Amino acid sequence: MRINPETIYSFIYSDEYKYRRFWEYLPRGHKKRKHWHGRSVHKSQIPKRVSIHDRPEVVDQNSQFGHFEGDSVEGKGHKSGVHTEVERVSRMYFVRKVNNISSEKTLKAQEDIFGGIDDDGVVKSVTLDNGRENHLHYKLNDIGIKTFFCDPYCSWQRGANEYHNSLLRRYFPKGTDFNNVTQEEIDDVVWEINNTPRKCLGFYTAYEVYLSKLNNTKVAIRSRM
Repeated sequence: MRINPETIYSFIYSDEYKYRRFWEYLPRGHKKRKHWHGRSVHKSQIPKRVSIHDRPEVVDQNSQFGHFEGDSVEGKGHKSGVHTEVERVSRMYFVRKVNNISSEKTLKAQEDIFGGIDDDGVVKSVTLDNGRENHLHYKLNDIGIKTFFCDPYCSWQRGANEYHNSLLRRYFPKGTDFNNVTQEEIDDVVWEINNTPRKCLGFYTAYEVYLSKLNNTKVAIRSRM
């Protein structure tokens, strides 16, 4: 017999046992179970949008380094926040603070993250949601990074990024005013996340796997030059 997560949640939130307040021991500590529908989708059409269904199969297979998933984590009043990126193979997590959730600030955060990786050809693609902050995504295409978009209300199509954002929320819960949080404080949290051993990585850390894959990719790029 196997017990899956849904069975556990059903037990915790059942009328029979809710008086025992087991929900207090969950990472987010929600008193009531919430139904997730994703963030609202901006009604205006995203220019040059390419569907996730047109994304190469090699991305789904996690067999090639350099494919990312990106998203925004909003702060208090939906004004301040952070932009996050996860490399799919290594699970390496990157977070940059933004003063407001806008397409210009998001693009700048992406350029900071991807520019820090340095070599041309290392970053191959990024998969995003349909939020208003991604309207300038096509400018990443100009530097060789392909962009793909999930179906509306299908956050599970960016599962690695969603999971890491949930880890970040343990430190900065909903309602956090990121205007009162420094990039240094965020970096400390991200360092802890990236340096925690993962079962899915053979109990290596994301940082260890990332460095190994990054170095191998750079060697392969230079050998083709």
